[in-house]
Amino acid sequence: MVDPRTPTLAALGLLAALAAAPGARAQQAPTPPAAAAQAAEIRLGLIYRPAPAPSSYDAQAAPEDEGLAGARLAIQDNATTGRFVRQSYALDAMALRPAAPGEPPPQSATDAARDLAARGLRFLVLALPADEVLAVADALKGSGVMLFNASAPDDRLRGAECRADLFHVAPSRAMQTDALAQFLAFMRWRKLFLITGPQEGDKLWAEAMKRSAKKFGLQLAAERPWTFGPLARARGDTPTRAEALVFTRGLDYDVAVVADEAGDFGDYVPFHTVDPRPVVGTQGLIPTTWHPTLEVWGAAQAQNRFRRLAGRLMRPLDYQVWAAMRAVGEAAFQKKTTDPAALAAAIADPAFTLPGYKGVALSFRPWDHQLRQPLLLVQPQALVAVAPEQGYLHQRTPLDTLGIDLPETQCRLTKS
Repeated sequence: MVDPRTPTLAALGLLAALAAAPGARAQQAPTPPAAAAQAAEIRLGLIYRPAPAPSSYDAQAAPEDEGLAGARLAIQDNATTGRFVRQSYALDAMALRPAAPGEPPPQSATDAARDLAARGLRFLVLALPADEVLAVADALKGSGVMLFNASAPDDRLRGAECRADLFHVAPSRAMQTDALAQFLAFMRWRKLFLITGPQEGDKLWAEAMKRSAKKFGLQLAAERPWTFGPLARARGDTPTRAEALVFTRGLDYDVAVVADEAGDFGDYVPFHTVDPRPVVGTQGLIPTTWHPTLEVWGAAQAQNRFRRLAGRLMRPLDYQVWAAMRAVGEAAFQKKTTDPAALAAAIADPAFTLPGYKGVALSFRPWDHQLRQPLLLVQPQALVAVAPEQGYLHQRTPLDTLGIDLPETQCRLTKS
């Protein structure tokens, strides 16, 4: 089923045909030749770090153009709708690559952002870690540049360290773990065994999971740190394998929850537990914004367009960059303007909605600028569920059952 809010190419073609009809022309004021020939251009910026090449075979390794390909699709889609209101789009992408031996230090994220702002760009999408996102936001404070966080899930960016000109398309860790907890509560898998990796992101994800478990009435039956190294990356047996096999012995739980954002061990846990138990979290059954198996609500059209453009399947970061740039294009189309201040105000308006192939319109929360959106619960080859689950209600929208709600937010937005 196609999302009725998503403009399809067929619908756009129909609009063009109607505009060209004699009756329609009679209703329009004549357009000056110069205005018809010259479309107003909106330039969108992307700052990202290309994924490094994997050291060995890795089926899950990110392609080097991850995120960049999503930006290119967004530029195409914005141009498709923009031509009906004489708007054009261009992409300025800056890749932050590590310096080779003997070369000068690479450009920093803040330098890249200042460079793009100096060129006149007023909308920048950041596919960067949280610390760099904050550094860019502080460097450009008061410049009139609107920033979109497309990759950092850190809850602090939506909390005590939020910024007025920073909008978040990537789901927070709280949103991810709430989506997972809703599904577990719906399935009545209430007793959790939480396995936490050694990285800082793993610990933050585990803390978010504990909050979600309490929120949705789940029980933390056991919790242990992972101390056996990156067994998921091993290509053969290791001395620690036997120890890892008995890691779950003597525990009473319904489901194992892994917190392993680096992908070091999470894929090793399924089928290596003493008792047969499902595995969820950062591996196994995962919450995400996008997956190749999503084909409803018009998503199949986006999947096919992306594959023709990039020669591969769309990944979550591609979708998140795409959504950020489409928010600008949708605001420009709705308001029939390219003025950056007017577009920024339109996107920040609680009434603004973005079609995102999720079955419902997406919007930014006014208290922390997080994009409301359903999250997919997927295994590698199948879509299992979509959160929010049925039955989880909210006074505004069920989407606000995912993540930090207004009464509990620590974000205090002030205009720069």
